Amino acid sequence: MSLSVQAPWLQYYGDMPAHLDYPSKTIYQIVRDTARAHPELVAYEFMGKQTSYARFMDRVERTARALHALGIGRGDRVTICMPNTPQAVDTFYALSRIGAVSNMIHPLSAPAEIAFYLNFSRSKAILTLDQFYPKLEEIRDRLDHPVKFLIAFIRDELPAPLRLLYPASKAARKIPKLPKDGDYVRWKDFLHAGESVQTLPPDEMSHLEGASILYSGGTTGTTKGILLSSANFNATALQTIAASGLPNIVGKKMLSVMPVFHGFGLGIGIHTALVGGACCILVPQFNVKTYAQLLLKKQPNLIPGVPTLFEALLRTNLLENADLSFLDGMFSGGDSLSVELKRKVDDFLKAHHAKIQIREGYGTTECVTASCLTPKDYARSGSIGIPFPDTWYKIVKPGTEEALGPDEEGEICISGPSVMMCYIDNPAETAQTLRHHADGRTWCHTGDLGTMDADGFVYFRQRIKRMIITSGYNVYPSQVENVIDGHEKVLYSCVVGVKDSYKMQKVKAFVVLRPEYQPSEEIRQELMEHCRKNIVKYAVPYAIEFRDELPKTLVGKVAYRVLEEEANAEGQT
Repeated sequence: MSLSVQAPWLQYYGDMPAHLDYPSKTIYQIVRDTARAHPELVAYEFMGKQTSYARFMDRVERTARALHALGIGRGDRVTICMPNTPQAVDTFYALSRIGAVSNMIHPLSAPAEIAFYLNFSRSKAILTLDQFYPKLEEIRDRLDHPVKFLIAFIRDELPAPLRLLYPASKAARKIPKLPKDGDYVRWKDFLHAGESVQTLPPDEMSHLEGASILYSGGTTGTTKGILLSSANFNATALQTIAASGLPNIVGKKMLSVMPVFHGFGLGIGIHTALVGGACCILVPQFNVKTYAQLLLKKQPNLIPGVPTLFEALLRTNLLENADLSFLDGMFSGGDSLSVELKRKVDDFLKAHHAKIQIREGYGTTECVTASCLTPKDYARSGSIGIPFPDTWYKIVKPGTEEALGPDEEGEICISGPSVMMCYIDNPAETAQTLRHHADGRTWCHTGDLGTMDADGFVYFRQRIKRMIITSGYNVYPSQVENVIDGHEKVLYSCVVGVKDSYKMQKVKAFVVLRPEYQPSEEIRQELMEHCRKNIVKYAVPYAIEFRDELPKTLVGKVAYRVLEEEANAEGQT
């Protein structure tokens, strides 16, 4: 069978190469090469303070020496429990420089979660901010091995005027003072100790070794540590740049608002930008107001984000007369982007002079992040795009390795250079997810339902576990949400299944209205009628509940599980 038949999507690549060269380099080495080529360009900007690539490499080297002085060596693991700050980025690459492994977790994790991550990863140290130190102190006696606490401070990275004013700020006053006799190391003292290290160990880490641990629910919904290699990260970065549709991204500005502990934020927002010679505008905390201000002030060229990030564009009035012609790319991933939300965002962009449309991608943390993206100049309604270079997609019958034909619904499987090494200490789950098929390839079974048309365009339907089954019929929440979101008075929605003794499950919708409308029984009936006209009878919600906001996960997705639990708890009372 010819390659073009096996990979029909290649005909839509345009100028994008079907195959790329992947250097045998670690994440540190590939970014170091970028820094050598563009030493004067800005690598990242934080709260207005810019750091050149040359200076960035100096900082990484200094951090690597400090880690070595702390006793961190090849194969050791260090937890980075940070928002998007320079210290987090420096440490991520410094660990690679000395052959160690980063363990990325959310700084807002509960104490018990932090203890779990530290014990699970056997981390020898953890880096976090001063404001989160009390959580570390709380779990000290729950750790099953010694862990060194490194404490960083936001004020250390602020430009001079802000640094002087910071102690009197409301944010600073809320942070409890560190105990003078606490068992921790301040970031400045940590760096100072590294000055005693004359030479670092040879930079001999292989690009095929584990570089970082990220976490995912996998196909079963239980937390798993995903071991990703430098080769995985580098492939993602080079593929993303190739798929961007731009000749290169050297000197471009990336709005790095997605968190560094998340595959999308780390793999695209940080690593892809730095591999490509772009500037990361590091955003430690997101809200709608600062988002609008950042767009106007920093004029980023590239914005990767989850759908709720782009939905925020429609909420703010600060962009009413803004000229967004500086945008070169806007990429949505991490969650399903409804057809209607895409239309609303595209209309917004056009009305504000942007020459682009939002492009939807798809991926899993098991493949770092994105591995599929809407082509630059050719989109199909509802499609998440076509596979990246050197990446293969196929749809199989759930629970099997049997490939399905065009437009047949099944489990999405991915093969390519970004597929993870393994789930840490979980060979059974690894074997369930990574399977060697008869075609000779290793395929990552994603646990997601989808289809692929005859041209190779992929369509995401739903997580297999999120599918609602009512009276024996399959209902896909994203499809119902798409219809509801299409109503002119709706901003966005979330649909969940509620246990029912007769139907097994029934459908409930949570709806956030556009700012100019107030919830009312009249609008509820309007939406119900809209659903009856556009949705098959068994999938029409039995109830619509209005909310001012919907709960979000730590990475900004709508937390449908929270709403699911609430709806089911109410149904039992």
